[in-house]
Amino acid sequence: MSETYSNLARSDSPVATAASLHVEVIADFVCPFCFIGKRRFDEALKAVRGPFEVNWYPFQLNPEIPAEGLPFDVYLTRRFGNPANVDPVLQHLTAEGKAVGIDFRFDKLRHVPNTVAAHQLMYLAESLGADQSSLAEDLMSAFFEQGRNIGDRDELIKIAKARRISADELNDAVEAERIKQLVLTRERQVRGSGIAGVPGFLVNRRLLVVGAQTVETIVNAFDQAMFGEGTDSLNSPALH
Repeated sequence: MSETYSNLARSDSPVATAASLHVEVIADFVCPFCFIGKRRFDEALKAVRGPFEVNWYPFQLNPEIPAEGLPFDVYLTRRFGNPANVDPVLQHLTAEGKAVGIDFRFDKLRHVPNTVAAHQLMYLAESLGADQSSLAEDLMSAFFEQGRNIGDRDELIKIAKARRISADELNDAVEAERIKQLVLTRERQVRGSGIAGVPGFLVNRRLLVVGAQTVETIVNAFDQAMFGEGTDSLNSPALH
């Protein structure tokens, strides 16, 4: 599941010693804060020099959602109750997204999918050595910026093809019960570790950054996990 990247040294940091960086990203593709958090994480990675490693782990924001998904309006009512509660949340997300170059188009959303198949695609990308982070970007952009149903097989095939993953490979992975159970087992392991909200960024298996934190917070977490001394800390709470 790894792409090889690595050592961090901020341009204003006196640290010159090479040290390894490994980040495990825990996210779901229909989580707007995961999209915002990923963009900030990507920006933080620009402070990294040399190879580092990023792995992606599955998490379902809505594990109870039916296999066929839900209409967007029904989902919003179940999640927020009174429709009057929805607009301020969407306006806040739209503003937060703009700040990191995301064009949230909630007006285009008609359907909220079950994301197990999308996570199976991510596992397939891992096994093929494809760029998982770019694929995650494609999935989130397709959903939030284009209003596409990323639970639909045909849509997943189009997204996979852009990353040189064939329709046959995608179909085999999504239909494989073994891969589905592996994805669900990984998610249970994540939840069993105490993680209840996403995005999460586990840095060097030492420090967990929870939520769509600022770029500075993430870079500081890199520094602390790689070069810091003393007690590791938990950066939280999640923003949702």
